Amino acid sequence: MAKRAAEAGKTQAETAAKLVAAAAREFNQHGFDGTDSNKIARRAGFAPQTFYRWFRDKTAIFLAVYRAWEDEEERVIGGLLAKRAPTQTLVDAILDHHRNYRLFRRSLRQLTLENEAVRKARTESRLRHIEQTRRWAGAGARPAAEIAALVLQMERLCDAAAEGELAELGVDEETARDAVIELLRQVRR
Repeated sequence: MAKRAAEAGKTQAETAAKLVAAAAREFNQHGFDGTDSNKIARRAGFAPQTFYRWFRDKTAIFLAVYRAWEDEEERVIGGLLAKRAPTQTLVDAILDHHRNYRLFRRSLRQLTLENEAVRKARTESRLRHIEQTRRWAGAGARPAAEIAALVLQMERLCDAAAEGELAELGVDEETARDAVIELLRQVRR
């Protein structure tokens, strides 16, 4: 009986994970507005009604994807920090992460302005990010307010680089990368 319950729990977790992974691909390919729950369910290999057994609506799964994005970034950065990777390597990983989720991040920025639940989740995510950054910086970490300002600058520069906004201004990727490197060095001091 316990074995069957454990297998059922594993299957349920796999279903939710498949839906979140499918949603991440959909949001990344079509943005929030171009995605619907039926597309997500079909991409995950399920009937559309399966979606609603796990998520209330498209916003709920968008928030689950956002948390997965955040966790993925934290794992990558944490792994690089554990290996004592140079600042340039960290910045390259952060920029790649933003590029890989470009349309998702675009939807996140837009929804933050329009949807209170997304705005709240983004604020909570940023607060976690600031605290994680302070832990990574160690005993001599800057105050949270200073880290918040630096993190927001890095986030915006990475999104602008991923979107091609900087290129449109005649700013090459290397200049943007150098700016993010300098901000990260300030965090790490």
